[in-house]
Amino acid sequence: MDSATFDRVAEHFAAFHQYFSPFFGRKEAQRRSEQYLRGLLVQHADRRNAENVAEAIPGATPRALQRFLTEAPWSTAPVINALQQYLAPRLAAADGVFVIDESGFPKQGKHSVGVAPQYCGALGKVANCQMGVFLAYVSARGHALVDARLFLPQGWIDDPERCTRAGVPTHVTYASKAELGLQLLREAWKRGHLQGQWVTADEWYGRGAAFRDELDTDGWRYVLQVPLDLEVFTQPAQLELVQRNGRGRKRQRPRLADGSPRPQPVGTVLATWDAAAWRTLTVGEGAQGPLTYQFAALRVWESRDGLPGRACWLVLRRNQDGSEGRCYLSNAPAETGLWTLARVCSNRWPIETEFQIEKGEVGLDEYEVRSWRGWHHHMVLSLLAGAFLLTLQQEWKKKDATGDAAAGQSGVAGVTPAPTLERGRALGVAARYAAPQRARQTLPSQAAAR
Repeated sequence: MDSATFDRVAEHFAAFHQYFSPFFGRKEAQRRSEQYLRGLLVQHADRRNAENVAEAIPGATPRALQRFLTEAPWSTAPVINALQQYLAPRLAAADGVFVIDESGFPKQGKHSVGVAPQYCGALGKVANCQMGVFLAYVSARGHALVDARLFLPQGWIDDPERCTRAGVPTHVTYASKAELGLQLLREAWKRGHLQGQWVTADEWYGRGAAFRDELDTDGWRYVLQVPLDLEVFTQPAQLELVQRNGRGRKRQRPRLADGSPRPQPVGTVLATWDAAAWRTLTVGEGAQGPLTYQFAALRVWESRDGLPGRACWLVLRRNQDGSEGRCYLSNAPAETGLWTLARVCSNRWPIETEFQIEKGEVGLDEYEVRSWRGWHHHMVLSLLAGAFLLTLQQEWKKKDATGDAAAGQSGVAGVTPAPTLERGRALGVAARYAAPQRARQTLPSQAAAR
């Protein structure tokens, strides 16, 4: 890479940080935000904690960066709003899909906020860890993480003194991971920067009827993976009313009539589906070539307490050799085509790619903070670093002229360049994420990065 190309990288970083710097408050905090963000991008040899970042960035000190993370009063909400606004001209499209998923962060001890024994995908087992719920946005133009929230287990909520020591705000109450995902979705919708009516998530979220109902009530269209033992009705069922026994006013309750079809697990439908009914569709490009699967879809009825609920789509997906079958439920209208359902459910895996990139390349999981504020501050800055890598990629690939134009909007054009990125490591960043052959895509099998 020649010096002119390097200068372009530095100019992009200066413009990128200038876009967000006002949201960090005072000039000193703005300067620390630039140092920390730059450190996340160029520090790759060691863990990106405050001490190692300070060593990589001239003028930074571990104490100053740690205070910026854990004590500085800047709010994450305005930064997230600015992030989604920044990404809109670069990613937003009518076919945009919001993706909800969680990611675990292994931790020793018991003092880090939210830490508890819980299943950690990164380790593949139950372990002491923190759990974050993330929102991603995916379109044909690319994908990025756009918000994050820490999950607090019930044991933490039941211990107010422990929460106070960790700086958990008093208004925070227990919320399941599904409820946190809904909060992130609703906040993104209120901001209005990112277009899209579709939502997808893995089976942990799809198994819950309450979560599906909330999405439906809010007006979202979803394609959610569900566990293979979840039951549906594949044929219309007949109901009859029976008299309840007991004293008081006589009431009737519905039950399945004798001889009426019974619900069956979606896994059974998957295993017995007519071989001639599958369609082979290519739904994207992966690191090793096109992502091609077999799909089928049929109209079914949800099973609610053994009785038929609302009509919906059951989407079936498997590899071309018939292995690794998965099932999804969708509230999409009956006229929705198979291609649309296949596209949406296949747009879930890019969030795994984002976890892999941001853990491996910008230190999403390399923080050393214990407090509520520190955790959210680090996550937001990591999301910004990921967005900058996307900016580099789009600049080098020249995929999106709109993205280049957006960099000239108010608050970005004509800025004074920030301190120059260290040449060697900045070249590494640019080489990995700006080279034409580098794609921010990988195969869905890389879910271990969660």
